[in-house]
Amino acid sequence: MHEKVSHKIYMVGICTMLHFLVDALCLCCLYLMASCHSESSLLGVFLTYNVLAFMTQPVTGWWADCSRRPHWLLLYSVLLLTAAVLFSVFVMAKLVVPSTFAMMVVAVMLGMGNSIFHTWGGRQTVLKAGNDPRALGVFVSTGAFGLAVGAFWCSWQLLLVIMILVSLLALVYVRHDTASNMAHADKSLKSRLRHGHVIVAILVLMAFVMFRSSMGEAFSSGMNKGGGVILLIGATAMLGKMSGGWLARHLGAMRSFVILLVSSLACYALGGTGIGIVLLGLFLINCTMPITLYWANVVLPGREGLAFGLLAAALIPGFLVAYL
Repeated sequence: MHEKVSHKIYMVGICTMLHFLVDALCLCCLYLMASCHSESSLLGVFLTYNVLAFMTQPVTGWWADCSRRPHWLLLYSVLLLTAAVLFSVFVMAKLVVPSTFAMMVVAVMLGMGNSIFHTWGGRQTVLKAGNDPRALGVFVSTGAFGLAVGAFWCSWQLLLVIMILVSLLALVYVRHDTASNMAHADKSLKSRLRHGHVIVAILVLMAFVMFRSSMGEAFSSGMNKGGGVILLIGATAMLGKMSGGWLARHLGAMRSFVILLVSSLACYALGGTGIGIVLLGLFLINCTMPITLYWANVVLPGREGLAFGLLAAALIPGFLVAYL
């Protein structure tokens, strides 16, 4: 039993650390090239990256579920991200003509590498932790802080080296097929869900993720985006996702969800009263993330990658609604 718990902590910790590194490296790489191009071309590059990084995750998640050697997905992701970073360095050093096309190539490699990693890491976390919302919250939490660090602290060399080293540790650990290590979903609930109910349940979860993404953007958009504030926003989102998993574990998923949703809506209504209320609202709405992931795995047991990818894909439409 002790050995099983240590294996669970080891793998969830590796995936969580990689989540931080991958997101930080992607943003760092994009921001380093920002000085070479106009604001209009950069908008297209960032949009391309985000669409590929998130909206392709249902496909990469399905791939992860079907793969007989899922650890190869991590290798593909690391190779794509490494190639993207090195190519962007060539662009900045003018060894490659700095053009919008060159940046688009980098954005495509970063987006696909990010997408493959997220569904691989999300699936591994569910498999090792048995759909424990605490583990889900820990895994998804570090991405938000990684984005903030990548935008604020551009040291691609260190991030790349650490990502490769941690990935090697993960590859050594998961070199054997983990397909038989299935998540422990709530079979009693699944048995009551027919095919049509499953589709409706997933669509409802995706709709709420879109709403949560819009709410999160609404909370953060009103704040001055200085370096310290970006880190504060990232840290608040990270702590919210971590805390949501623990609340769901100890209070129950539905009870926690209702409390968090009502509280975050109250903060949104009072959003103009100060930064403290805004940060509290951002914290509370992010607490719901591991709960929706937990429910998606209950509805789609054995399809952990697809469940993760479907909810991730819903983030972009919600962000665009709030942004536009």
